[in-house]
Amino acid sequence: MGEQAGGLSAARLGRMREALAQAVADGDMPGVVALVHRRGETHVAALGTQELGGDAPMRRDTIFRMASMVKPITAVATMILVEECRLRLDDPVDDLLPELAAPRVLRHPGGPLDDTVPAERAITVRDLLTFRLGAGLVLGDSPIGRAMAEAGLGIGPDGPPFGPDEWIKRLGALPLVHQPGTTWMYNIGADVLGVLIARAAGRPFAEFLHERVFEPLGMRDTGFHLPKEKLGRLAASYAPAPGTGALTPRPGPREGAWDRPPVFPSGSGGPSLLSTADDYLAFCRMLLRNGRYDGGRILSRPAVELMTTDHLTAAQKAGNEMFLGSGGWGFGLAVDARRNDLAVGPGRFGWTGGLGTEAYVDPGEDLIGILLTQRALGSPLPPRVFQDFWTLAYAAIDD
Repeated sequence: MGEQAGGLSAARLGRMREALAQAVADGDMPGVVALVHRRGETHVAALGTQELGGDAPMRRDTIFRMASMVKPITAVATMILVEECRLRLDDPVDDLLPELAAPRVLRHPGGPLDDTVPAERAITVRDLLTFRLGAGLVLGDSPIGRAMAEAGLGIGPDGPPFGPDEWIKRLGALPLVHQPGTTWMYNIGADVLGVLIARAAGRPFAEFLHERVFEPLGMRDTGFHLPKEKLGRLAASYAPAPGTGALTPRPGPREGAWDRPPVFPSGSGGPSLLSTADDYLAFCRMLLRNGRYDGGRILSRPAVELMTTDHLTAAQKAGNEMFLGSGGWGFGLAVDARRNDLAVGPGRFGWTGGLGTEAYVDPGEDLIGILLTQRALGSPLPPRVFQDFWTLAYAAIDD
């Protein structure tokens, strides 16, 4: 078959559906929702079941734990406040986040916690958006890594058992790993932004997201918790067992408690945001349309262009190839630098959720892809089914 509406081949989209159905049949995950949107046309495949051995089929409106896919949403919320001049990109965050004022910095990243030097400058809003504040995920064993874990500052989709004020207090009590502005470090910048947004806006982070992003975009099934009547649409969550790779139910304090707000609504993804394929598509379409949606604007075109530009130097990316590959980082999302794969092109942007989700926007192709699964990732590199989804989505382009 030839080109159909949206400039995608129906036959080649069928290949994608068959490949995903095979992955479900092979036990890679109980089910999957895959969405490809191009030129105003949306194609969705919902396959398998919401849980292992269950009867409830996966549906287009099934709700998933989005984890780190909240990071671009947090960046958009930050830019809303920047455009209203309630935040400024290069202003220090000290006034709103006194816990992070005048930080100390480790003399050596792996060194003892008491061997520090003063920060050469203050942390700025731009540092938080670009993950260059000097704090973040610490790989391997080190004093700062152990201290962060002991303080409850580790990365995970279920979040800490204390609120935002206590979280930022604990973070501020520890030294930075790097000087502000010098090195990309994953994750923590987005959590700090969640605290900053709440203080700048004068209301809780989750409430601000609902009023300024979710409600305008019609994202009715998106939030940090669900009304009880929607709990039946929440897909189960699994993790591969070490050694065998067999899927096992993923334990966590939020499991069984999704009808209650978390104590710490996270800008990074721990605790996880909940959403659906169509809700997240509405968010991605807004970015693809340079901030516009059917009812108006969330952001200006220059704001979206700034968000989706790589802001990192080669030195700042060094050592983070596992996360960034050959690309870079904008504000709260990855930005591809060049076409080095069928499904990786210059200007494509988006991010992955550690509980098995991913979404990218390709302005050059007018294309959005969203893949939602219940299988948690075992590393920053997504499983093969993710690569196959993107390969087959781009292979379906028929113009």
